[in-house]
Amino acid sequence: MPTEACHPAGTGFPPDSGSAPGSGFPDGSGFAAGAGFPDGSGFAAGSGFPDDSGFAPGPGLPAALPAPSPSSTPAPPSAAVPRAATVTVIVPTFNESGNVRELLRRLTEALPSRFPCDVLFVDDSTDDTVEAVREAARSCPYPVSVIHRREPVGGLGGAVVEGMRGGLRGGAPEPGWFVVMDADLQHPPALVPELVEAGLREGADLVVASRYRPGGSRAGLAGGYRVAVSRAATWLAKGAFPRLLKGVSDPMSGFFAIRREAVAAADADALRPLGYKVLLELAVRCRPAAVTELPFAFQDRFAGESKSTAREGLRFLGHLTTLRTASSVARMLLFGLIGLTGFLPNLLGLHLLTTAGLHYLPAEIVANQFGVLWNFLLIEVLLFRDRRRHRHWADRVGRFALLANADLLLRIPLIAFLVGSLRLGVLTATVIALLTTFVLRFAATEALVYLPRKSKTAPPGKSGAGAGNNKHRKHRHGTVRRRGAGTGDRGEGTRTCHH
Repeated sequence: MPTEACHPAGTGFPPDSGSAPGSGFPDGSGFAAGAGFPDGSGFAAGSGFPDDSGFAPGPGLPAALPAPSPSSTPAPPSAAVPRAATVTVIVPTFNESGNVRELLRRLTEALPSRFPCDVLFVDDSTDDTVEAVREAARSCPYPVSVIHRREPVGGLGGAVVEGMRGGLRGGAPEPGWFVVMDADLQHPPALVPELVEAGLREGADLVVASRYRPGGSRAGLAGGYRVAVSRAATWLAKGAFPRLLKGVSDPMSGFFAIRREAVAAADADALRPLGYKVLLELAVRCRPAAVTELPFAFQDRFAGESKSTAREGLRFLGHLTTLRTASSVARMLLFGLIGLTGFLPNLLGLHLLTTAGLHYLPAEIVANQFGVLWNFLLIEVLLFRDRRRHRHWADRVGRFALLANADLLLRIPLIAFLVGSLRLGVLTATVIALLTTFVLRFAATEALVYLPRKSKTAPPGKSGAGAGNNKHRKHRHGTVRRRGAGTGDRGEGTRTCHH
């Protein structure tokens, strides 16, 4: 839904946006006055943009920008960004209407006038946050866009990944950065250019704003309870991934910069964050080759209420387990541990049934189902929680129970064969049979219960495996160029996409 222009009419940038030669861009080109961006000499060859063409059209950026005003005054050289790098600031929001205007104002003050940047809000709000963004975007000197999600899949982390997926569509990723920050101003906007500068200077793929580096502070955490929860979550994450999180002192940080290429290399469609700790997902799945950190002071909220709840803590624990068991070997080990715990309800059920007078054989069969149900519930929550949507719960229960009981039917003949034909001892044969049927049951459970169904290619707009991708492709976001749209013959605008 288009709104009014977010650039001053006919300028594209504020009056002081021009840059003289030697302003810090490669080859000393800066902005050539009056040249425009895409079809002129806005950036000289070798400036770091695709095809040496200045700003390549991309998500959150207009296909073309008007030329800077001839009366622009040269901007002084800045060390904030040593060479050209397109930056998309992704801001996930949930009922943050009281914060977005101040956030955009402080970003405008913090970013150098020639900083090649756009801002993307990914909104799950039930209030008027989208309208607040549109209103605030009118006075912004850079492109601002909004995606409003009708279904907040994955929570805050899902919103961030939605923004990254949009930024990577349309072929090879444009060189540059995603900067992720909260809308509540607990993350200081002044640090945005410093994160990008540090990444360029250090050759890092990921730059984390850390509360736990010397010079940092967690003062904005409300009360000792939140401090304790934050530290415990940090220890759990680093304990679960000691190698991947080496050098990351604050894996719970929601303020960081990551190269577009690093996200693209990991396949953004494979990212499945749950809750508000998206940095952990990106660090584990994208595996950036080099990581650096900057200290920052975690501020008090500007307005609104914290979204950190006990429910979010439980979602974090579930997500941590999912990440830790992402490999087949790890999943198999956890599958085995869960299976061992199933002995408890099995034995308890057998004791209760036989005490009630039921014959031990039918009691054994019924008690075995107690163990099956126990194992199913734990596997659903701890092991395959990210794969439950592919089948109805009743279908999953039935398949799982069938496989669990078939395991017993397979194990007994196998033991008889090992003892009778191969002359193995009963204990040895039982161990071999248990291990064999365990591996087979794990593979069958993963393949027949939790892997997605194979579906026919769905036409655009229909449900199916490919429909979601088509849907996302149609929902482009970003500042777009409009002609005769109520603001004159030429103007800029923001587009709001509803997913």
